[in-house]
Amino acid sequence: MVPQLTSKVDNLRPAFGFDDISLAPGTDTADPSDVDLSQNFCGIPLAVPIIASAMDAVVSPATAALLNKLGSLACINLEGLWFRYDDPLPHFTAIRAAAKGDVQELFANFYAEPIKESLIAQRIAEIHANGSPAMIAATPQAIGKFGDAIIKGGADLLVIQSQVSSARHIATGYAPLELADFVKRSGIPVAVGNTTNAEAAYSLMEQGAAAIFVGIGPGNACTTREVLGIGVPQVTAVSDVAGARDAYMKASSRYVPVVADGGIRKGGEIAKALAVGADAVMIGSPLARSTEAPGGGFNWGMAASSPTLPRGTRIEVGIAGSMEQILNGPSRVTDGSENLVGAVRQSAAALGVQRLAAFRDVEVIYAPAAATEGKSWQRGR
Repeated sequence: MVPQLTSKVDNLRPAFGFDDISLAPGTDTADPSDVDLSQNFCGIPLAVPIIASAMDAVVSPATAALLNKLGSLACINLEGLWFRYDDPLPHFTAIRAAAKGDVQELFANFYAEPIKESLIAQRIAEIHANGSPAMIAATPQAIGKFGDAIIKGGADLLVIQSQVSSARHIATGYAPLELADFVKRSGIPVAVGNTTNAEAAYSLMEQGAAAIFVGIGPGNACTTREVLGIGVPQVTAVSDVAGARDAYMKASSRYVPVVADGGIRKGGEIAKALAVGADAVMIGSPLARSTEAPGGGFNWGMAASSPTLPRGTRIEVGIAGSMEQILNGPSRVTDGSENLVGAVRQSAAALGVQRLAAFRDVEVIYAPAAATEGKSWQRGR
């Protein structure tokens, strides 16, 4: 007699992305002018819940200052071109001009140049000189080598960012970064990313993480999901980690913001991220479409420069308008990719949300048909 057989797919856990859900209006509405989207994020005041990704094609010292003036915050990549070359602009020009078949080799060559420790304090000073806080992202390995220089240079917020962040990293060839010890001696807020796992997020909070960044592979320029086969759709990932945040807050009385990092293209998706528990979103490609972005109409993932296993690629995003137009409008298109802040504010008003945290009280429904229902004429049928 054949025994009872089990299959791993018998109990697959469903997971949801932004296209799978919709936000359901309730009994209240508000005037958009009465919606307050501001918050204090790791000691830094934010007028809007949007942070620019640590992508070379998006963030430079100049765009960090511009985004700060627009009420946002920009994260600059320690392992990017700005910290490898005194003048990286010719390298940006070469990347934009390269043929598709040549660009990965170009990435490998350009990013093989060692990080110059002297540029760390210099770039931080340039960002500060323009009136902006300096938010720096780096991998654990880079923090092990340059962490003290970042702290000494006066960074306001540090993000230890890796492909998958965990509270227990096993390595036999080197000593992993001890997060709790580093947080204690850093003297500045230290955020950690990226994860999609609630237990990992909770453990990182216990070790002192000032914020948790959520997302593995959802970005437009990231190919991690295809290359490695890992990742969790953002709605489920953010909601899980937000649950860990709430549990940790109850246990410790310390609030740790959650950032939905990647997979966001339009204002409606920002509203959805906030509704499932995010405090802010991190976006790259939408801002790479600005006239001021260093990428000049292109964007590329942070892992695109790996010489052995690239997990990002150069994508052509085009140029839509200024950063101010992309964030604050006026929008010239009807798809929600411009005037992102205005869209979030209007969504909040329609849902009766007057404060950012109140987004979490909004009903979230499973509605994969919401985006296409009745839209046959828009689809050209």
